[in-house]
Amino acid sequence: MTVHVRDYMVLEVEHLTETTSIGEAIDRLTRSRHHGLPVTDGERRLVGFVSAKELLRNAGHRERPLSEIIRPGTYTASPEMALDDVARIMFRFGLRDLPIVDAEGRLCGVVSNLDIVRSHFERASPAKAETLKNLLSERYQLPFSFRRGLVPLDRLRPTQWKVFEDELEGRRYELERGFAEPVLVVQTGDQWILVDGHHRALAARGMGLTQLQAFILTSDKPHEFASTEIGLERIAREHHLETLADIEVDRAAHHPLIEVTTQLIRRFESEDDKNPP
Repeated sequence: MTVHVRDYMVLEVEHLTETTSIGEAIDRLTRSRHHGLPVTDGERRLVGFVSAKELLRNAGHRERPLSEIIRPGTYTASPEMALDDVARIMFRFGLRDLPIVDAEGRLCGVVSNLDIVRSHFERASPAKAETLKNLLSERYQLPFSFRRGLVPLDRLRPTQWKVFEDELEGRRYELERGFAEPVLVVQTGDQWILVDGHHRALAARGMGLTQLQAFILTSDKPHEFASTEIGLERIAREHHLETLADIEVDRAAHHPLIEVTTQLIRRFESEDDKNPP
């Protein structure tokens, strides 16, 4: 199935007009979280894009309008383009944001590289759910299906007894920006067993959220499935896991991925010490 730009583009686009002064553009860009902004004419038609670098070059001419410094034209996409094609364009030209225009050339949205990442996360999650569905079906000889929905954090039963504190910060970043991958849960009876996404769930709980997006696996024969203790439930029982509060947060060690990265940093630092400039 083709995923289109319209499925992920942001509709509320912060932009400047060609009559905006360089000084005002600098002030607005400084207050934003962007590295540049689209520039439109009086009818919202896109005429160009101004970057922080261009504004820096002209910072001594705050009263001049943007129309005098921007290069006309910029890379754009339409809402109907395939998102994967847009991702290739952004990667090829090193773009952080890509303006989206309609058939009349009017600015109607923007896609960022974070939106591209989010789309890949969301497309990877159904594959995980499908794999788990097949494993459960084979193991318990029961039909399963899954759907996407919201799950309450206070009713999730974890199956992982430890998480790493440094990884929680990354998950909070993802949640704040809306590109966190949905968690994966299995519903059996009135239990919601958390299979994948323990760091995300704990980060969400720490942020004061009460529910999360999830792929929810259920048996098509719920009464038969509820009468069987599955391996995930056994893991939770053996480690005395009932709620997210029972998960240990390891503040002493690093998440394995971060540990590998810091080992590489230490290695390069050591080599620099041996070979000073």
